[in-house]
Amino acid sequence: MSGFWIQCENALFYATVIAYLLSTAGYFCSFAAKKEKAARLATAGMALGFLFHTAAIFVRGLGAGRVPLTNQYEFATAFAWGVTFCFLVSYRKFKVEVLGTFIAPIVFLIIGYAAMQSKEVRELMPALQSNWLVIHVSTAIVAYGSFGVSCGISLLYLFYDRIDEERRRGLPDKQKLDVMSYRVITFGFLFLTIVMITGAIWAQRAWGHYWTWDPKETWSFVTWIIYALYLHVRVNRRWSGKRAAAFAVIGFFCVIFTYVGVNTFIPSVHSYA
Repeated sequence: MSGFWIQCENALFYATVIAYLLSTAGYFCSFAAKKEKAARLATAGMALGFLFHTAAIFVRGLGAGRVPLTNQYEFATAFAWGVTFCFLVSYRKFKVEVLGTFIAPIVFLIIGYAAMQSKEVRELMPALQSNWLVIHVSTAIVAYGSFGVSCGISLLYLFYDRIDEERRRGLPDKQKLDVMSYRVITFGFLFLTIVMITGAIWAQRAWGHYWTWDPKETWSFVTWIIYALYLHVRVNRRWSGKRAAAFAVIGFFCVIFTYVGVNTFIPSVHSYA
């Protein structure tokens, strides 16, 4: 990757980090001071950061000559992009700006983790030289992004009773938040299922086995089971409210461990991603 592309990507990446940081600060100021204008500016900052972010990923892809989804840095920044994308889609649909107070910090922490990873562009190992890479990883980004948004909605639900009545007037009621989280998780679970299926097919093509109980595969399956249980108890046991919200938050922590914890602490054939 030439110096020109590296400089362009770095400039766009750090512009993204700054935009997300200012947006996070704006949401917190809005939430604390009850200033709607600050929330609107923070949402505009998230949208601007998303544009910088998209451009940074695009430039890295041009410079590397491949889809930039193959190592810790690339997936971390794509993960943050996915959460931001899903948040902006949710905002457009539900018009709940205060959600940014709970989702923007998630985005900033993930992009901060990406900033600590090596940005070196290396030649792809044989296992990654497959068209399944784009399908598998892009669906993971959508799934993880959806779960990040559902976590933010669930956190808002759990803190709802601590918000004063004046501030609640501009918020959906708890029942609507509960339904919003359920819908977002259902959408994310569909994509997570596709992640599991495409991963198995890709593994068979690369290593000759659909499933090997590699730590990354195992924890991905655990994550899938957690969200499957959420949907099961939601539909069949009529779980809702605080129990469902807590379940959604726990599920996202499992997502984070599947990505960060396994790659950091447990040897795996997936440690490159």
